[in-house]
Amino acid sequence: MPLIGYARVSTEDQTPLPQSQALKSAGCAEIHEEQASGGNRARPVLARVLERISKGDTLVVVRIDRLARSLSHLLEVIERLEARGTFFRSLMDPIDTSSPQGKFTLQVLGAAAEFERALIRERTKAGLASARTKGRVGGNPGLRARDPAALRKVRLARQDGYMERLNETAQDWVPHVRRLRPDLAWEDVVRIVNGPLPHERQWTQSRLLRAVNAYVRDGFLPPTVLARAGRRETDDRLPAIVAAIKGADPEITLQAICTRLEAMRERTPRGRTSWQPSSVKMLLERAERLGLLE
Repeated sequence: MPLIGYARVSTEDQTPLPQSQALKSAGCAEIHEEQASGGNRARPVLARVLERISKGDTLVVVRIDRLARSLSHLLEVIERLEARGTFFRSLMDPIDTSSPQGKFTLQVLGAAAEFERALIRERTKAGLASARTKGRVGGNPGLRARDPAALRKVRLARQDGYMERLNETAQDWVPHVRRLRPDLAWEDVVRIVNGPLPHERQWTQSRLLRAVNAYVRDGFLPPTVLARAGRRETDDRLPAIVAAIKGADPEITLQAICTRLEAMRERTPRGRTSWQPSSVKMLLERAERLGLLE
């Protein structure tokens, strides 16, 4: 079971060396270091690790705060790892999702997070009810008066909030969009993006297009990704999809590609729903002849 280490420091004057040494002592043959704030969910090194980690691998950190600063982010990352058939271990915390005890600890953390959210909801409802009994009306007076300056401020705040939420999920879709568009149609890109994601985090085509437009507008993606997809021969579509999956994870196995295609509900060249490694190998060879593989 390969151990993949991840070490993070917040500032340039800090060194990840102590973390890397601890991870090496724990048996990590591969260690990734990153300098980034723990509150920033869109970390490029972490995104690459999560994208390339293989089934059966274990992501290892020295402490859980090196991976995530919030419980919601920690649970989100572990959920992504579980969806890929991988595990998570913290050396200084009782969390190891490959063991029953570690899974139990994770369940307790998840229950605590849900309990905290429920308490916040109840306190908010009680506060609003108390304010109403005293004759106070919630909301922004400027909005009630339709003041242009207040409306503009709210619109900008909503845009900022939307971009912040997009940044939290950018590692799921930005690399695929950057690599696949405009060579593949949007419907195929959406299915490739959704392949490794749990159901509750999957994208619709309209949501993905809105996100891409926002990133193009702010200069995070080139305008070419919105260009019209060129016509592709019907027989070339499957090789292009298989090449896209392989391009996102060069170490992925033929069987894992089969699993991904079945999750995408993609049918084999003969119209079957169940894929075999031999079929994937044939399509990869064709993709290479077509120049679709890097």
